[in-house]
Amino acid sequence: MKKELNNWQTMDSNHFLHPFTDHHDLSKKGTRVITKGDGIYIWDSEGNKILDGMSGLWCVSLGYGNDELIQAAYDQMKELPYYNSFFQCAHPPAIELSQKISDIAPDSLNHIFFTGSGSEANDTMVRMARRYWQLQDKPDKQIIIARKNAYHGSTVAAASLGGMSGMHEQGGLPIPNIQHIAQPYWFEEGGDLDQDSFGLNVAQELEKAIEHYGIENIAAFIAEPIQGAGGVIVPPQTYWPEIQRICDQHEILLVADEVITGFGRMGDWFASETYNLKPDFIPFAKGVTSGYLPLGGLLVSDRVADVIISKGGEFTHGFTYSGHPAACAVAIATINFIERETILATVKDQTAPYLKKQWESLINHDLVGETRIKGMVAAIELSKEGRERYAATIGVGSICRDLAMEHGVVMRAVGDTMIIAPPLIINAQQIDELMDKIKNTLDATLKTIQSL
Repeated sequence: MKKELNNWQTMDSNHFLHPFTDHHDLSKKGTRVITKGDGIYIWDSEGNKILDGMSGLWCVSLGYGNDELIQAAYDQMKELPYYNSFFQCAHPPAIELSQKISDIAPDSLNHIFFTGSGSEANDTMVRMARRYWQLQDKPDKQIIIARKNAYHGSTVAAASLGGMSGMHEQGGLPIPNIQHIAQPYWFEEGGDLDQDSFGLNVAQELEKAIEHYGIENIAAFIAEPIQGAGGVIVPPQTYWPEIQRICDQHEILLVADEVITGFGRMGDWFASETYNLKPDFIPFAKGVTSGYLPLGGLLVSDRVADVIISKGGEFTHGFTYSGHPAACAVAIATINFIERETILATVKDQTAPYLKKQWESLINHDLVGETRIKGMVAAIELSKEGRERYAATIGVGSICRDLAMEHGVVMRAVGDTMIIAPPLIINAQQIDELMDKIKNTLDATLKTIQSL
């Protein structure tokens, strides 16, 4: 097996360019090769069993090896492995899935544009939002306001919407007419304010931006209900009601990016329900197929769709794999499984509350300055005491991430923030196992830091 791993690592280094990777660094240490998955666990090429605390990349909500999803892909590939949705054509899986998603979506979101990913969904939103205002005889409404440290994908438009400076430094980003305001990150940026006051203050930055750029120039505001890649930033309870008020008052299109939070991660189909939001667009991906096949899309409100349909003529936008039949079939099977197995109720009433209780106990660890959790996403802040950070040169988060793997659990590091998003099928016993592994990881991390 060691020889086989070496071969894989050599081929990987010679040919495979990874996302968000320092390839020079990776070539020196070699990639970890994952060979198998079953339930909430993955195995690497050396036979190590690892509890997948990140659901792959936020997406494998129903765990690995779900026979129903596998069978749905197989059956559809035998019947019709591919056809496009151009040229006034469609196929049953895409048609049926569009109905199924509209049935579970928040009120008034009854139209779906299918894509291959969340990045493509957000690109689509940019095109459609601006086209909507153009058709309303307001062509100057081009500006889309987003947030600093947000993540909305990696295509040119999606990376521009995102507020991560490291991404903007590469490729001449952001594109024109994208602006960013502060994020609701109290631990890092709240100062002396309590969380509720901070939430209001940050939300009101949107109103200040409207005044600055002019309502006649602003098309939409986009935000994740909970920032995912930014560090599972759960906003203060005052934040979203104020954002909704501002968007309603100024008639700005509200975009709730639910690529991570959609399809059950909050114990609701969408976090927009959890936060009582009324978005005009919901970009989605990841959990819609439990990650088994690539699929994304954009839920579109009647308000927008009616104009696009009645006044728009041809909408000159689309993708080869918009509504891929096999991916749509898997998505239908995913939604059916969630409904039949009452996954949402289990998450909301049982596993998420149990995980919350366990997770919040981590505040007692000497390395933890804050815990955050909503539904089945959670974060801990690694700090010296309270909100005092360790020196960036130490790389506490990276140390913790690597030690987590050694202790048999996947956690993701965002700076010195450790985050999890376990599969929705995780049970109480497995949550106990998850927490034991995380506590052992934190102990080992603290010991390592103290030895430096």
